[in-house]
Amino acid sequence: MPVPVQRAETFYKPPPPLPEDAWADVPAALLVWRYMEVRLGRRATPPDEAVDETYYARINQNRWLTECTSCGSAAVVTPTDPRYACTECQWGWCAVIFPADVDEVEAGLLPLKPGLRNWWHPDDPANPDRPVDPVPTGPLQERL
Repeated sequence: MPVPVQRAETFYKPPPPLPEDAWADVPAALLVWRYMEVRLGRRATPPDEAVDETYYARINQNRWLTECTSCGSAAVVTPTDPRYACTECQWGWCAVIFPADVDEVEAGLLPLKPGLRNWWHPDDPANPDRPVDPVPTGPLQERL
């Protein structure tokens, strides 16, 4: 059985001796905040408000991930609760853009070893494989 792509709800788990379902009532986007408090012993208060900013989700070494554009911190995210607030900057809740076909993207990566599973949203400006817009040709270009 292949190892599934990790989402926030499967990545951020309570530590022993807590039962595995101890955080079942925590919304998936808040799991990273609970993890920071409990596992790292760090007080972490999530923001109260949403902000008008969006991030793209990508798969990095078998985890759905979103990176903060301000500080570079990252967290595992999930399509079941597509929002992100940076635990370092503590910036407000931002919407996270996932592909329309999340299950298809994940299934397409399953033949690869988990550490080699990487995927970028085609519209993500940070995508290193994003197609380059063609340079226009014509009379103006010929004069340059």
